[in-house]
Amino acid sequence: MKFIVISDIHGIKTNLPKIKEKFEELKCDKLIVLGDLFYIGPRNKMIDGYDIEYVKDFLNYYKEKIICIKGNCDSEVDSLVCDFPILSEIGMISTEKEEIYLTHGHLYNDSNWMKMNSILIYGHLHIPFIKEIETNTYINPGSISLPKEGNKPSYLYYDENEFIIYDIEDNIIAKKKIA
Repeated sequence: MKFIVISDIHGIKTNLPKIKEKFEELKCDKLIVLGDLFYIGPRNKMIDGYDIEYVKDFLNYYKEKIICIKGNCDSEVDSLVCDFPILSEIGMISTEKEEIYLTHGHLYNDSNWMKMNSILIYGHLHIPFIKEIETNTYINPGSISLPKEGNKPSYLYYDENEFIIYDIEDNIIAKKKIA
């Protein structure tokens, strides 16, 4: 199985064409979205590229291949424009090698996770990383639209051999081989 994980779109279309290009090029099976689809939030100023209709159409294009987790900025009304379900605050995907837990990150994260020997992928922070704490692996793809702390927009790619976080210019930010 191959998939791309993006998080924190916040209604901004700017980098979604690149995600579509990489999804096709890498022959991915799933697009995983870790929440915060449309609303830009009160702490962010309006920026060029804010286009909810485009984002909606982009996501609906993947309706048969998308796994979408609810973020802290997502509301019930957002699900009314989506042709796919927005799942609760946590989900899981099973591969041949492991179970991977998915969440937005505002409830479950590296300081609030209860399952040992696990992989947790979450967004919310807008900062990409892969880190090991005790027996767990925590992965954050960063934000595809509103990166923080000087990072570039980024996404995560998984191909059953490794996790790789790329920035929007295809530079590798972090990677982890799978045993």
